[in-house]
Amino acid sequence: MCIFCKLVAGEIPSNKILENDEFIAFHDLYPKAPIHILVIPKEHVDCFQEVSGEMMAKMTPFIQEVARLTAIDKSGYRLITNNGDDGGQEVHHLHFHVMGGAKLPFGHYKDEPNKGL
Repeated sequence: MCIFCKLVAGEIPSNKILENDEFIAFHDLYPKAPIHILVIPKEHVDCFQEVSGEMMAKMTPFIQEVARLTAIDKSGYRLITNNGDDGGQEVHHLHFHVMGGAKLPFGHYKDEPNKGL
C-alpha cells in the first residue's frame, strides 16, 4: 500500500483542507511555496497517464475549490503533476501540487545543462 493510500485509509495523519467522497486535499509536508497543497484521488491511480477522463472531470472542480479556499483563485497558482520516473514522480499515486501565495519563480531548468533536448 502506497503512502497516499495509507493517508486515505487514515493510517497516516495529514493536515486536510478539503475532502469529499472521491478526493482529499492536504498541505504538503515540504512546501515549495507559501501555499502548497497536494490533491489526490482516494482511489489508487498510479499516474496521470492512467487516469480516466471521468475522474479528471470530477477532480477539476475539486482543485478549483481548493484554490478558492486558499484564496489563490484570483491571484493565480501553479498546478503540477509529475508523471512517471523520468517526469520526477516520487509517489506513484496520482497527485497534483497546487502552489501559490506569491509570484512563483519560473525556469528552474535554466541553469541546468541541455541534456540533448
